[in-house]
Amino acid sequence: MIRSGNPALKESTFATVPRAATFGGEAMTIQGTANKAFLLLAFVLVPAMYTWNLAVSEGPEVVYPLAMVGGIAGLVLALLTIWKKTWAMVTAPLYAVAQGLALGAISSIFEVRFPGIVIQAVGLTFGIFAALLFAYKSRMIQATENFKLGVAAATGGVFIIYLVQFGLSFFGIQIPYIHESGMIGIGFSLVICVIAALNLVMDFGFSEAGEKTGAPKYMEWYAAFGLLVTLIWLYMEILRLLSKLRGKN
Repeated sequence: MIRSGNPALKESTFATVPRAATFGGEAMTIQGTANKAFLLLAFVLVPAMYTWNLAVSEGPEVVYPLAMVGGIAGLVLALLTIWKKTWAMVTAPLYAVAQGLALGAISSIFEVRFPGIVIQAVGLTFGIFAALLFAYKSRMIQATENFKLGVAAATGGVFIIYLVQFGLSFFGIQIPYIHESGMIGIGFSLVICVIAALNLVMDFGFSEAGEKTGAPKYMEWYAAFGLLVTLIWLYMEILRLLSKLRGKN
């Protein structure tokens, strides 16, 4: 069974969707998932370039509302996609657009403070993605059940920490050290980056399982959405890690 730390690509997903053959329709393929993942990345890139250019021309403070709107809309659309997988063809691109608005704004804010940090974060994100995809295809990485369980547990632990931090933020409190540029903060971000990267391996396995089980074609959009969620998470964590390293100097 496929066990993924990504909440969108969880173990029970294929147990709740019909098989394509049941209705005589097309089945999900890995190539189809890859094509849709690249399309979703394009949907992220266009609005991200818009908010980035707006920040450059008008100032970073102008894009703060766009970052908030994109973040909230992205969360709502993500939950909607997970709840109603058959809508993924529509909700996944909308999610990508919303996240693009937020990412462009957030990236521009980091770039103002740490020039050159965004291109480094993008390069590292896709470098890690390519390396792990190669390792997965060549079977250098074997996602055993214990491996899957460990990644899922670690991801759940990260989610709990973020949830606690979110609740404390309403009282103006932050969990000490982990957001700072000291060794603990850098170490924490490094661990999160590793966990996010390992989730990519789980996402590759999810797509492969979908093809093997004959999942319906719309699940390509859903799998591509889950992969995009992980890539965005990884990018943001790398951005935070690099900012801490820069702040330490």
